[in-house]
Amino acid sequence: MTNTLKLSLAASAVLAMAAGAATVPAAAADGAKEKCYGVSLKGKNDCAAGPGTSCAGTSTVDYQGNAWKYVKKGECTKMGGTLTAHKGNAKPVPQKAK
Repeated sequence: MTNTLKLSLAASAVLAMAAGAATVPAAAADGAKEKCYGVSLKGKNDCAAGPGTSCAGTSTVDYQGNAWKYVKKGECTKMGGTLTAHKGNAKPVPQKAK
């Protein structure tokens, strides 16, 4: 492998990592937000919309159980979402305040 090819591959890898890091909102990185599954509308998820999708904006139905959206920490279950992926796409049922 030539030095030019090695350098080109290394530069591509660095750019790919930088692009991936840029997709995580700063609020999520500092712990102020949490991933909430099953609450986003079709095409409005932040990431992880399951097989055949790439990332943000790729959910195929409303409330897709394996697609998440960043929400304020502590709000997910209150709004009827879950903190882990789940099957189905039932409309979330918000929890009543106690």
